[in-house]
Amino acid sequence: QVQLVESGGGSVQAGGSLRLSCSTSAYDYGNTYRGWFRQAPGKGREGIAALYNPDGSTYYSDSVKGRFTVSRDNAKSTLYLQMNSLKPEDTAMYYCAAQRVVGPPHEASAYHYWGQGTQVTVPS
Repeated sequence: QVQLVESGGGSVQAGGSLRLSCSTSAYDYGNTYRGWFRQAPGKGREGIAALYNPDGSTYYSDSVKGRFTVSRDNAKSTLYLQMNSLKPEDTAMYYCAAQRVVGPPHEASAYHYWGQGTQVTVPS
């Protein structure tokens, strides 16, 4: 059973930064994506960033492009999301997710494994 555990959320002033981490149990993710999603109250789950395991190529949504960076550690077991220039509209629960078979990096339905989420709050 694959387990994903997020950490690093919190409250930060607009313009500030946070780094989220997603630790995983030992698992060969093969030719799939690991991604970050977020969900604000009353809204759907939005795919914001993803990393393709074979070559480390990345995907970003337009809403975070240029501000957020997804990366992994050398052991390829921990996924990170560096979030800079945070805005009030970034306030949401943030989830780490992993695919079992490769699918679109931005679609929640393409991901089989999910963490429990970590809250990010940027007061207006």
